[in-house]
Amino acid sequence: MRIVFIRHGLTAGNLDKRYIGITDEPLCSEGISKLSELEYPECELLICSPMKRCIQTAEILFPAQKIAVCSDLRECDFGDFERKNYAELSSSAAYQTWIDSGGKLPFPNGESPADFRRRCVNAYQKMVSQNERYESIAFIVHGGTIMSILEKFAVPHRDYFDWHCENGHGYVCEWDGTKLQITERI
Repeated sequence: MRIVFIRHGLTAGNLDKRYIGITDEPLCSEGISKLSELEYPECELLICSPMKRCIQTAEILFPAQKIAVCSDLRECDFGDFERKNYAELSSSAAYQTWIDSGGKLPFPNGESPADFRRRCVNAYQKMVSQNERYESIAFIVHGGTIMSILEKFAVPHRDYFDWHCENGHGYVCEWDGTKLQITERI
């Protein structure tokens, strides 16, 4: 089965390098414009996070396609860091503690990275197992969601942050039921 992962288009928060997780932010005009610069592979099934930025991206890239929404593919809840950027957090002791942990500690008043990754992986497995009849599925989701799934299933194995992709970009993969083989970067 061919699996396509696409990170949603740019938002105002992305432009400002903010932690945008549970904030339901729409695409900005630059994000909408940049989506037309790339070509995306066709798919039989389109699965999205419920967040506006993913739904809007899906509607732009695949206007005739019905969208299946999976709430567990949403981005991480960044808790107290939500809507803030590095400069705004640089004097925060809680932020420094989180950075010193290598990003492994839970976000204060938010989700733990381990729980987030587990949620994304489980949602991915559920969606592909429920839709095995399709030959191609596109997931329009968040950067963290893509990194979580690829860290778990991609071969050769790479760490979470090695799978980062820019807004509007992603990966085309072949899924054999246990692993994802990357065939192309978008």
